[in-house]
Amino acid sequence: MTRRHFDGTGWEADAGYARAVRRGSRIAVSGTTAHGDDGVLHPGDTYGQTTVALHRALHAVRALDGDHESVVRSRLYLAPDADWRAAARAHAEVLGSVSPANTTLFVHALVGEGFLVEVELEAELETELDSEAASGLEGGEGA
Repeated sequence: MTRRHFDGTGWEADAGYARAVRRGSRIAVSGTTAHGDDGVLHPGDTYGQTTVALHRALHAVRALDGDHESVVRSRLYLAPDADWRAAARAHAEVLGSVSPANTTLFVHALVGEGFLVEVELEAELETELDSEAASGLEGGEGA
């Protein structure tokens, strides 16, 4: 079964996509920016935009029954004027405790005036089989 989460942005309807999609135990979050009703939040501030985008993406993961711990991959797309160190600092503060696989790269431009960062997340929910395997390892089996 496939479930979708929409956060109500006009971009979803205009381009025909969902903020996040869950199929089975996997959740994929679409590219997410720091957009507000009146445009870009935190104009010119890479750290602020990254923090907002990551929290918005995590909200989408939670809407599909995932959580912070289920995030296994993140991608940060940076506009040419973005400060990669500020983006990395925000990523470490928001996701550092789970240390997902990450790719951060500069792109030619992002869609939308003033956006410095776009974030994608992937999450994988633990299944019963995962839980059973983990409990077996904790008990000393397979070590």
